[in-house]
Amino acid sequence: MKVYNTLTGKKEEFITREANKVGMYVCGVTVYDYCHVGHARAYLSFDAIHRYLSYKGYDVTYVRNFTDVDDKIIKRSQEAGIEINELTEKYIEAFYKDMRALKIKDATIEPKATEHIEDMIKLIEELIKNGYAYESDGDVYYAVEKFTTYGKLSGRNIEDMIAGVRITVSDKKRSPLDFALWKKVKEGEKTWDSPWGPGRPGWHIECSAMSTKYLGHTFDIHGGGKDLVFPHHENEIAQTEGATGHQYVKYWMHNGFVNIDGTKMSKSLGNFFTIGNLLENYDPEVIRFFVLLNHYRSPINFKVEKYQDNSGNDKIRFVSLDNAEDRLYNIYDTIEKMTQIVEADGKLGVNLNEEFTSSILTKFEEAMDDDFNTAAALGEFSKVIRFINDIINKPKTKMKNKKATLVEVLPQVKIIASILAIFEQKPQDYISNVTDKRLTLKGLSKEMILSKIEDRNRAKADKNYDLSDQIREELLNMGVLIQDTANGTVWRLK
Repeated sequence: MKVYNTLTGKKEEFITREANKVGMYVCGVTVYDYCHVGHARAYLSFDAIHRYLSYKGYDVTYVRNFTDVDDKIIKRSQEAGIEINELTEKYIEAFYKDMRALKIKDATIEPKATEHIEDMIKLIEELIKNGYAYESDGDVYYAVEKFTTYGKLSGRNIEDMIAGVRITVSDKKRSPLDFALWKKVKEGEKTWDSPWGPGRPGWHIECSAMSTKYLGHTFDIHGGGKDLVFPHHENEIAQTEGATGHQYVKYWMHNGFVNIDGTKMSKSLGNFFTIGNLLENYDPEVIRFFVLLNHYRSPINFKVEKYQDNSGNDKIRFVSLDNAEDRLYNIYDTIEKMTQIVEADGKLGVNLNEEFTSSILTKFEEAMDDDFNTAAALGEFSKVIRFINDIINKPKTKMKNKKATLVEVLPQVKIIASILAIFEQKPQDYISNVTDKRLTLKGLSKEMILSKIEDRNRAKADKNYDLSDQIREELLNMGVLIQDTANGTVWRLK
């Protein structure tokens, strides 16, 4: 297995510190608002990594924190006129609701920053003792220039960073690059006692304290969004290695940015969407599927279009999710057909392509072993779906041979589904839910479609083929495909 390490800028052989064990820390949410699509992208990506490592036999200790004390949290609680705890508990509950909808597994350990203040204070004391930090009028700062390898994760140079600073240095700070480890109490803020007086921790020290408490001074994987490389993760390295004297993390992994129509998502640009916004119109599995269609390090783009509903209200649709929904619909349709053949009574014949059927899981694992490439893995899965459809539609092929072939395929499809936590619904449930949603959006109903089909069947019975073709064309213009089968006429949305 190979993993791309942000620290070295290349793929490396994945060798854990302890055999068959993985310690993994992923930066969690700052709980002052609802989770947005960037959070969905990050936590879905690392959920897939977590699941695959477990599938490969690793005992994974996965730590994902909650930042529940922070400038933004304090500001939001003051604006709302409520205690910090009340605010943070509300958004922690909302976080779990979103994550469980997306089938993101809970981490092994989910610590809150406010429950680890003593651990942060101890770490700061070590930094002061080792000469990497200093107290200044109740604040404590990290002395960046003391840590000679500062910038090794982001590729930045200390001298260049100092030269590029355009802000006035605080009287409290020795250097413009120095960052706060402990912040002196301000009026109206929640505070804790410390050797430097009442105050609260800085953001960066929180993750250093919580990760090392549960995973040790050196662990295997530290993950997060690419936006966290600098300064957050850079500062984590400086803090932790300055305090412990040991390498902090072996493999740094960062997921790519989220764009909306090719532009970075931002509230100021009006292109900001929460997970809840997506869940209003899409099955959670569609979101999960779309994210996994992209390699975790690649940028991901949500294409959006504006439209008006039947009442003339302005609406938006996520074209990217519509396309993912279509693909998922077709996959479920194929799985349903395959399952019917496999479960039908009848003897087994000869496997029509033993070479292909025996290599399905191998190809999938090869893709995932290459830096958890879910995009390539799902590309291999698409080949399986095409293969299944080819087998099902093979003319003049004995059903027992089709069944023998698909009997070998179905268990492997189920394993892949369980690893990625997609394709696990009952196919008819997914197909029915998507159909109902699309009918509503189109202003159609099942009853109207069935009535049109009955009219067409009567026209055919009366040998009025012009009318029959006219009704078929009318349905097609509505986005409804019909097919005449031995069991009657069936329909689906295109």
